Amino acid sequence: MKVRINGSELELTRGDITEQSTEAIVNAANEGLAPGGGVAGDIHRAAGPELWEECKKLEGCRTGEAKLTRGYNLPAPYVIHTVGPVYSGSPQDAKLLEACYRNSLKLAVENGIKSVSFPAISTGAFRYPIEKAARVALKAVIAFMKEHQEIRLLVRFVLYSPKALKIHEEALNEIFEKNVSP
Repeated sequence: MKVRINGSELELTRGDITEQSTEAIVNAANEGLAPGGGVAGDIHRAAGPELWEECKKLEGCRTGEAKLTRGYNLPAPYVIHTVGPVYSGSPQDAKLLEACYRNSLKLAVENGIKSVSFPAISTGAFRYPIEKAARVALKAVIAFMKEHQEIRLLVRFVLYSPKALKIHEEALNEIFEKNVSP
């Protein structure tokens, strides 16, 4: 599923984030930027040990922030690392999750990156309900695209399961059908 927002494109697809050939992929990282389970572990394994060596030099990352490294053995030349919130049910969760997407896109634009693939940040080990996370994520990306009409970006959400893809498609349709302003 694809939609155009100004000169940018938002795409939803099912797949493996480590196989994406966008200029950057986003790592749903832990605060130490260490290899772990889930998306972070997959990205570190696919990139090779050089990624962890570079991550160590960054001295971690706080929730909602984003940091950039090279992609090493990945098809994507860059990895944007961002730390999503551990879900608590607090209104702060959505603000922190939104910051992950906005700060990742801001970092991409600052570095001349024109295409970015995102996983569903915080929906795995950090237990953010995917239905809620999808709406926050999509609204954040759409708002960024609307605020930055001068840029041309491809933003791809790479979802790990048919269910995750369907939830994101439904959230995107709801945003456009109800004309919800992100």
